[in-house]
Amino acid sequence: MPVGGLVPSAVDHAADLVVRNAKIHTGDPGRPQASTIAIRDGVITVVGDDQDVAPHIGPATKVVDALGRRMVPGLNDSHLHVIRGGLNYVLELRWDGVSTLRQGLAMLREQAGRTPKGQWVRVVGGWSAEQFAERRLPTVAELNAAAPDTPVFVLHLYQSAVLNRAALKAAGFTKDSPDPKGGQIVRGRDGEPTGMLLAAPSALILYSTLAKAPVLEGEDKKTSTRHFLRELNRFGLTSAIDAAGGFQNFPDNYSTVIELAEAGQLSLRIAYHLFPQTAGQEIDDLARWVEAARPEDGDEWLRLNGAGENLTWSAADFENFTQPRPELSPYEAEFEKAVRLLMENGWGFRLHATYDETIRRDLAVFEKLAAEGLFPAGNRWLFDHAETVSVESLDRIAALGGALSVQNRLSFQGDAFVRRYGPGAAADAPPIRAMLERGLTVGAGTDATRVSTYNPWVAMHWLVSGRTVGDLIVRPPHNRVDRGTALAMFTEAGAALTGEEGLKGVLRPGCLGDLAVLSEDYFSVPEPDIAHIESLLTVVGGRIVYASAEYEGLDEVLPPVSPEWSPVARFGGYQSAPRTGLSGARQAELLGQAAAESEEHRRWRARRGLAPETGSTFVDPCFL
Repeated sequence: MPVGGLVPSAVDHAADLVVRNAKIHTGDPGRPQASTIAIRDGVITVVGDDQDVAPHIGPATKVVDALGRRMVPGLNDSHLHVIRGGLNYVLELRWDGVSTLRQGLAMLREQAGRTPKGQWVRVVGGWSAEQFAERRLPTVAELNAAAPDTPVFVLHLYQSAVLNRAALKAAGFTKDSPDPKGGQIVRGRDGEPTGMLLAAPSALILYSTLAKAPVLEGEDKKTSTRHFLRELNRFGLTSAIDAAGGFQNFPDNYSTVIELAEAGQLSLRIAYHLFPQTAGQEIDDLARWVEAARPEDGDEWLRLNGAGENLTWSAADFENFTQPRPELSPYEAEFEKAVRLLMENGWGFRLHATYDETIRRDLAVFEKLAAEGLFPAGNRWLFDHAETVSVESLDRIAALGGALSVQNRLSFQGDAFVRRYGPGAAADAPPIRAMLERGLTVGAGTDATRVSTYNPWVAMHWLVSGRTVGDLIVRPPHNRVDRGTALAMFTEAGAALTGEEGLKGVLRPGCLGDLAVLSEDYFSVPEPDIAHIESLLTVVGGRIVYASAEYEGLDEVLPPVSPEWSPVARFGGYQSAPRTGLSGARQAELLGQAAAESEEHRRWRARRGLAPETGSTFVDPCFL
């Protein structure tokens, strides 16, 4: 179609898609800004202006006007449980973004009335009590009142779960049920379970209980995954690194994304990891995998990226900040066997490690192997989370050729962390600036869906502001990053963690055609509103995979949500709240910051002889 003088002409190698009239942040230092982009065969061919792109427009080229909106490279979540999330998405009632417990309970009550006998209502991650106006969890009594006959399971972070009476019965909890190792069944005076389960400190009790709920079968798993990927596209995500996890077996739980990839129906690029599931069998599983495949097998849509986020179960610490840091038993012998096997066979890996105490023990094993020449050896490896990693450990990571991936878990658990470890420790949890200052690759992610929400803009807001979803300041300015750096952590760094830094993460000719046109200008919107940004147009490999507002209807048609009673069919996913503007306290805080900056500016001018050393006297005639 002709747009603004761009007249189609008969040209060879015409672009499939052109997006014009945009404020493009390319991420490419060679050309940081542009207004128009052209994509052919899934790859960017031109980045420039209308004049640059005009020769590439043919009769079949789709031209989309961005209407002056901000465009950024497609986002890449470096730690997302996308495979597990997709298999469960349509079964879950999402409280992501819900601002009051009252609203959450109303949603739950309505969903209980729609859920057929034998199925559960499950609220699994993406929210925190701190985001609610009420600042509390639902009670067992409230769940019983909302759903007297339908099992209800509500997971709160890695800390606890609340079950109604019907769920206790469906899960088989009785007066005689023993407490599992690392978990607690809260009981009443009569010894009967009350409906509260506690991670003490292990979350295994929570996940093993959830695993008793019915699962999807057949085509419903594909439909659920496709709708979850569309939901991720809604926020501008075009790539993700799947971190595997407990209860995610290979190859069974990977078959859905494999089948979708074979059919060309993925709308998100996935690099996945393999996680040994059976304690005591980890080395045998890893040995079978390294014989069968190599990292980077696959293509730009679905590829193996290595092992992890656990290599051996005994080496994994926990991230329940309401409980003391766990003291791990000796694990180094088996852990060393796993790492040696991977390094000798060219496999990279990622490691779940919350505490510096765990990281130091892991590094000691790596340094032992480094003496044999196995580190650094070109294999990509990284630590995940690393909330309490020390600067000394960061130096050791850098020397061994490692990287890091940080997530906004403390935007949901920051209050618990502060209560246990104090504001001083929370200020450097994790020490992002120290990581970047050492030249380490630091990818950003969410760790969704069991704790944080999958909305990457909530994580971006946390990186920039240091604030939790409850508006508590956890990280001070010295440990925050600017908006450009935060975006690079969600684009370029993620590509580096999968060895694709020359292929995606920036918008330049020769890179994959992955981009997002945003609802608001990320670089100028008020800081509190970063979390409210969504994508209006998401493109992956030149395909429009998500479109809303003026672009509605340009994306691909998905099959209807199935089953029909799914919470997603009624409520959707992330609940976008309208921007409420600044609270009085927040407004006063910002004015105070502005006043402080004004005084600092005056002192700077005074030091240079541009203003008096003392403030100028001002006489108000009203007081003469």
